[in-house]
Amino acid sequence: MNDFKTVAYTDLRVTEQYLIPLLNAGDKASAYNIYPTFKTEKPVYSGFGSLADWIISAKKDIIIDGYGGVFWDIFADHLNEQLLNKGVKTNWIDINSALYSEEVIGQLIEPFLGGQDPLFGRLYTGDLYDFFDPEKLDSLKPEKDRLSIVYGCGAAFCGWDAPIIYLEVPKNEIQFRSRAQKIVNIGSKAPEEAKSQYKRFYFIDWPVLNKHKKKLLSQIDIIADEQRVDEISWMRGDSLRSVLEEMTLSVIRPRPWFEPGVWGGQWLKNNVSGLNKHAPNYAWSFELIAPENGIIIEHKQIMLEISFDLLLFYNNQAILGKAAKRFNDHFPIRFDFLDTMEGGNLSLQCHPSLAFAKAQFGEEFTQDETYYILAAEPGATVYLGFQDDIIPGQFKADLEKSARFNTPVDVEKYVQKFESKRHDLFLIPNGTIHAAGKNNMVLEISATPYIFTFKMYDWLRPDLNGNPRPLNIGRAFENLNFDRRGKVVNETLISSSATLAKGDDWEIKSLSTHPDHFYSIRRFDFDSEIKVATLGQCHVLNLVEGDQIIVTTGRREQVIYFAETFIIPAGVLSYTLKNAGSCTARVICAYVKDEECYV
Repeated sequence: MNDFKTVAYTDLRVTEQYLIPLLNAGDKASAYNIYPTFKTEKPVYSGFGSLADWIISAKKDIIIDGYGGVFWDIFADHLNEQLLNKGVKTNWIDINSALYSEEVIGQLIEPFLGGQDPLFGRLYTGDLYDFFDPEKLDSLKPEKDRLSIVYGCGAAFCGWDAPIIYLEVPKNEIQFRSRAQKIVNIGSKAPEEAKSQYKRFYFIDWPVLNKHKKKLLSQIDIIADEQRVDEISWMRGDSLRSVLEEMTLSVIRPRPWFEPGVWGGQWLKNNVSGLNKHAPNYAWSFELIAPENGIIIEHKQIMLEISFDLLLFYNNQAILGKAAKRFNDHFPIRFDFLDTMEGGNLSLQCHPSLAFAKAQFGEEFTQDETYYILAAEPGATVYLGFQDDIIPGQFKADLEKSARFNTPVDVEKYVQKFESKRHDLFLIPNGTIHAAGKNNMVLEISATPYIFTFKMYDWLRPDLNGNPRPLNIGRAFENLNFDRRGKVVNETLISSSATLAKGDDWEIKSLSTHPDHFYSIRRFDFDSEIKVATLGQCHVLNLVEGDQIIVTTGRREQVIYFAETFIIPAGVLSYTLKNAGSCTARVICAYVKDEECYV
């Protein structure tokens, strides 16, 4: 195929977020930076012209593989134009022509889609290759008299002896494109409604694409960031792997991304520069949700974003240390912000037990959470645990009546409410009923699974599009722990602090977690600096008080500003936090407990 249909590159994404620019504006940030980068001396290039030059210099046919959600035809259109301008005749082959039919693929994945459930399925256990017809793959042959390029998700299955170009696109952009109805799931002919498409991404597409990406990582000759469809950035595969190696011994700050929500507040909007101020609110800042965040590599201001999970695929032992044995390629800890300042209460909710998550969804661990209060207005509260006189059947009947007739529930009749103040920590192991109240800025420290929220009551609110928000009362009652009631809540779900070590102007505090939590939480308070040993565990951190600090790992330094999240891999034996602000710095730190502590 040589002719590509020219499309109008408009309305390709639905979001309030700006598209990341190609070039970093420079180190002018003096506060929270929405585009943190990992600077490298390894070259990063830009433009389709330079990529065409590399392809021509390779003097071989080409495989262009990549992630789901790439605008394949737009990419091919741009690249083909450059190749033709340079006098190269091309033969383009779409790998989708070797897929099984949509009907066959539908039968294959049907047991994992959760039937009519709008949110949940079960993680697909197979591979991307399952979707392809081997006979059709064998029929894909390059032409002898022109440059042949096979492209699309799984293109490497063609088996050609050819360089591999891999196209990355961030998970946030995949979702924005999905909302615009511009992309399809693997093997689908037409886009589905965004929520249904996301369910299939999460349970089917992303698991198989991740396995495929991991297998290809050592073979990739070029990696390209496709999210800016008109101006790509790219680097050589050997340079990529060299940068990943450097990251295993360095401080890393993932790129956060932000989303409005029905209960969202104004703190992020008012305190983070660079965000679109026309958004109604920002409910979330996804600081570190490893399956969806990226890391921006920068060379001479050119920015290239790769998926965070490439680090785990490259060397999970160097990143996770002791925890790699249990979690393999899955990064275990999640940090995100929940902003309800001038907003509303979160839904009343709980998360599944470990046994339920494994049996129903195929997850290896579940959504055990904590709420660390970064900021709170006077009178702010958190809903947590049951009243001592809870009658489960009566509570369920009231919730079901509310869902059926849109009537309010007297939540405080059943659920306790606690005042929330800055630096409080509330413990939310699976099965615990909870909700953050309005006028909080919550740093949610959690296990990584992030979609398994069983909402029971949502204050009679529609979503931002005016549609009802799905409730999961039945599933919630299969998981709620009604022993977490009365004084037990105060005794076991409100964290207490203890001093572990202390110096002239520094202190290390232990913030207690629940036995169900597989992670520990510490806080480093210091006026000048403090040196921390990782002891074989990856540390996830956030500056929860103070203007800025300088983090040193070996010869690399990174400035961290208030509310920024950063990671210290287990391969870093120790690191130094230096206070560069005018007041005491406080850094929260979460890491996996040693094996004997939670097994």
